[in-house]
Amino acid sequence: MAVYTKVSLKEAKALLRQLDLGDTTALRGIEGGIENTNYFATTESGEYVLTLFERLSFEQLPYYLQLMKHLAQRGIPVPNPMGNKAGNILHTVKKKPASVVSKLRGKSELAPEVAHCAAVGDMLARMHLAGRDFDMQQPNLRGLAWWNETTPVVLPHLEPAQAQLLQSELAYQNHIAESSAYAALPQGAIHADLFRDNVMFETVDGQPKLSGFFDFYFAGTDTWLFDLAVCLNDWCIDLATGANDAARCDAFLAAYSAVRPLTAAERQLLPAMLRAGALRFWISRLWDFHLPREAAMLKAHDPSHFERVLRERVAHPITP
Repeated sequence: MAVYTKVSLKEAKALLRQLDLGDTTALRGIEGGIENTNYFATTESGEYVLTLFERLSFEQLPYYLQLMKHLAQRGIPVPNPMGNKAGNILHTVKKKPASVVSKLRGKSELAPEVAHCAAVGDMLARMHLAGRDFDMQQPNLRGLAWWNETTPVVLPHLEPAQAQLLQSELAYQNHIAESSAYAALPQGAIHADLFRDNVMFETVDGQPKLSGFFDFYFAGTDTWLFDLAVCLNDWCIDLATGANDAARCDAFLAAYSAVRPLTAAERQLLPAMLRAGALRFWISRLWDFHLPREAAMLKAHDPSHFERVLRERVAHPITP
């Protein structure tokens, strides 16, 4: 959500008028994130998010946008892509693919408690089930194939102990992916990046209420267990050390399983998938940190955080 491409208020006005959203009165760049250019747009009809996609192609984007619309139609609180009179929800700004989606209410909870984790676990399971009849397919573009391709690029930037950990864990994940237990894991559309800052909460009668999931632009078809592991690695850890927070983890797993019970294969491979989730984000943060792109607003994430999480997951496996 950095700003790589400048968009003027005049340019935004032209697009949002085509979407019958009224006159645009304000446009503000969103700082944070590293993949796309994002703006908050205020119009006569409400608040929206304008996104210009810096890496994803016109061919890749229908999967993400149609997935959001599919989920929204099934009661999952996600941003709703806005279409023009022809029904098109993929647009063009500055010769780049773009979308306009409804802005969710509430705010992110960056210091989640047990209640927040339970709410996310519940909704994640509901999202997985709601996506079962989504008929589009697209691989997880930051999955195992990408890890194998990217690791040689980042290895020269690592200390010997880091390089050894990265290579050994990658070998382990390739081994897991070839196992019969892995082949038995249920699959479907996953978010793949459902961190604390990609979920919104409102306060209702003094209690937190989940008001939405957003930023689906890493979504793909993959195992539901990997999606769950990515969440546990962010929502249910101590950020300073990467250590598991048992109370939050138990609440998250219990709420998820109450909606969609885990299979035997999923229970068996949860420790491995927690390691996989940590590895995925360690590699991507190493890549973004050591091989950055220019941006008007950009804060690169610290790669060492997910190195710590990975070491914790290796040393202290969690079994449901």
